[in-house]
This record gives sequence, structure tokens and C-alpha cells, in this order.
Amino acid sequence: MVLSDKINTFGQHLLKRHRKRVHKIALDVGFTCPNRDGSKGYGGCTFCNNVSFSPDADSNLDLHGQMAKAKIAISKRTGAKRFLAYFQAYTNTYADVTLLENLYREALLQPDIIGISVGTRPDCVPIEVLELLDTLQNEGWEVWLELGLQSAFDETLVRVNRGHGFSEYKETLLAARARGIPVCTHLIIGLPGEGEEQCHTTLDKVLELGVDGLKLHPLHVVKNTLLAYQWKRGEYSPLSMDDYIRISADMIERTPEHIIFHRVTATAASDVLLAPDWCSKKWKVLNGIERELRRRGTRQGCRT
Repeated sequence: MVLSDKINTFGQHLLKRHRKRVHKIALDVGFTCPNRDGSKGYGGCTFCNNVSFSPDADSNLDLHGQMAKAKIAISKRTGAKRFLAYFQAYTNTYADVTLLENLYREALLQPDIIGISVGTRPDCVPIEVLELLDTLQNEGWEVWLELGLQSAFDETLVRVNRGHGFSEYKETLLAARARGIPVCTHLIIGLPGEGEEQCHTTLDKVLELGVDGLKLHPLHVVKNTLLAYQWKRGEYSPLSMDDYIRISADMIERTPEHIIFHRVTATAASDVLLAPDWCSKKWKVLNGIERELRRRGTRQGCRT
């Protein structure tokens, strides 16, 4: 049994759509964030050390160099011959739209690229950016907009210094979907002050608005973050692996079958991860989720 037997995974979706294995290439092209440069705040989210989110992106190389290097490594590891350019590090719509178009199109011109996925904040997607993504999609490229929501609770977003609320997410989500742009929403399980009830309420609100894809992440405690200091002072306790597996399995069961799971766990780079240590064990967590769903006799969207 494999996880894709229980979950509508992004990998299987792309394989069916393009008839070839497609893999994401994580890119760091030098963007910053309004929550770091002072326009909304300084220091970023309490949990954010971007190295932990995009460890494979080599910011010392230009876009072409990053993609060439990644293709070799990914092809050897997975056999993939087609790729999605994933603008991942920081806020990848936080620039003039002309610069964004130049970067996106430069990535699309590279060999074996079938499209782009753009990671960003919900408060940094003006209409001009949506129009650009719509244009690229209409040209035949695979296009995904990835919105980091994390929680639907404004008090939680304030607690982690997110710098936006649920209303900005709703506005951007509806504007993107009105143009037919697929949206993948990122949700974090284990945020400070939240339990499983808040996770389920967040999922309900996201599903009610409509969404095309989801990413589930456990909250990592990584070096050089405010969360790390809170953890060291005993002010934050991470979830156990068993609790994460249980909560994520619950959320998967309650997610309609047509929604694509781009990810159901995540790891942090070993040189920055402080806690929980199980976040370094990606396959143990994935296998645990699959076993839990099999034990329950359930799968995404229904009980079997």
C-alpha cells in the first residue's frame, strides 16, 4: 500500500495530466517579504527561517544555474524528466509585475519546464499579478498559486506575527479562482495556542471558500527564530509525531476527493532544526499517515 492509494497526491495528478513524472524545482531568486523589510513589520513570522523551508534552493546561483543543478540531482534521484519551476523562498509576488513576468518567463524558457508554481502571502497578490498568471495559464503552461494562510484564526496570525488576516486570504483566493487560477493553500498544524479543534475549523473555512490544493505542515522549531526562544523558555511545546499523524489523518478524511494534496508533511534542514526531532523523518511520518488511514479503513473524502 502506498500513500497515493489513500490520498489524491500532486505527483499522481501531474503524472495523469502530463503522462510523465513531473518534479518541482525549488527556487530562491532573491525576493524578500513585507513582514521583514518594514512595510508591514520586521523579523518575519515567529517560526520563519526560510532556510528551513527551501533547503534545496541555492541562492548563490542565478535562476538558470539553480534549475540546471536541480535537474541533474532530481533526475538521478527520481527519474523525473519534466519539471515545475517552484518560486518558493520568501514572497514571490512581492515585486513590480514587469520584474515578475521576466523571472517567470525566464524559468519557463528553460528546457523540460512545463509550468510554474508561485509561493506567496495572501496580502501580496495584486490584480496585475493575477492577470499575469492568467495569461501564462492561457498560453498553455501549468500554473499554481500557493498561498501561505497557516491558520484561519486572526488571533493566531497575530500571535505568530504573520502580518495579515483571514480576510486578505479570502479576497485573494476568490479573485484567483474567479480567473480559473488553481490555488494551493498552506496550513500549519501545531501553531502556538491552537489544538486540533482550530485545525479542523481552519480546514472547514478553507473548504467552504473553495480551493484546488492543500499543503499540510507540522510546525518546526528552527534556529534564529522567535519561536526557538519561546521553545527554549518552555513557552511552546511541539506536537508529538503520533498527534500530528492523527490530526493530519482526520483532516485528510474530511477533505473532498477532488482536492489535490501537494504535501502532507514537511521536513526542515538538519543544521537548523531544533524540535521536534521527528520532523527530520519525512518517510516515517508519511508511512505513519498511510498506516493510520489503513487502520481506520478510510481515505481522503470518504470511509472505505
